[in-house]
Amino acid sequence: MKNKALSILALLSSLIFSYNLAAQNIPNSMRGTVNQQKEMISMLDSFNLAAAKADYTTYFNFFTDYAVFAGTDAKERWDKKEFMVWAKPYFDKKTTWNFSALERHIYIDPSGTHAWFDELLNTQMKICRGSGVLVKEPNGWKIMQYILSATIPNEVMDSVVKIKAPIEDELIKKL
Repeated sequence: MKNKALSILALLSSLIFSYNLAAQNIPNSMRGTVNQQKEMISMLDSFNLAAAKADYTTYFNFFTDYAVFAGTDAKERWDKKEFMVWAKPYFDKKTTWNFSALERHIYIDPSGTHAWFDELLNTQMKICRGSGVLVKEPNGWKIMQYILSATIPNEVMDSVVKIKAPIEDELIKKL
């Protein structure tokens, strides 16, 4: 029993040590300041809230004029204007999406003008991954690129591939 307790303690210690080493691999200069992190977290949360409230103007003000949005479907890649046209009926009908962050990682370039993030989101599609690039503009952080992807557990990947193969095989031929 004593050996088992020591083994568990050794395992926990090595896991904690490994986690700390992994966290140290990211230079502090890429984490930004606490205030920068808070500012971007608030911005991304407000971005998601604007969609949930179907606030079209506020939502799209979070994007730069030259932003690109890529959705979960391989055919969903739009510049800001195209995305606005696609999304307008959903905002008008108040049938938008309600995403909330489950986990988020934000990194900032040393100049403090660009950042990138990835996040796991709780959505109507279950867990999705959002990732993007942000740029600091005079009126705050803006989204230059946002990519939304559906996560697929490895245990069901083969089944999902079988379902989507006929659709995407045709798309592959066109591309």
